[in-house]
Amino acid sequence: MAQKRRKFSPEFRDEAVKMVVVESRPIAEVAREIQVNEGTLGTWVSRYRQEHAGEEPPLNISERARLRELERENRELRMKTEFLGKGVPRTREFAMGS
Repeated sequence: MAQKRRKFSPEFRDEAVKMVVVESRPIAEVAREIQVNEGTLGTWVSRYRQEHAGEEPPLNISERARLRELERENRELRMKTEFLGKGVPRTREFAMGS
């Protein structure tokens, strides 16, 4: 049986997008809160960011420094995850010494 598609008002969409963009909240969290599919909310946020790309204020010095710090930390964590993913085989035969 086909489900009926829900319709959302432009005001509802705008408020949902503002919860993500202005309040810097994760899309998944907001989607759960307002009971909307994550993909749907992600599409709304993406469209908003494309339409308002030139309106975002530039980052100040402390925000840039924080961004660089987070990017560095992200790189390090990815390297650690990749390294650990290549780790010791986790088979019973290996553990028994066969």
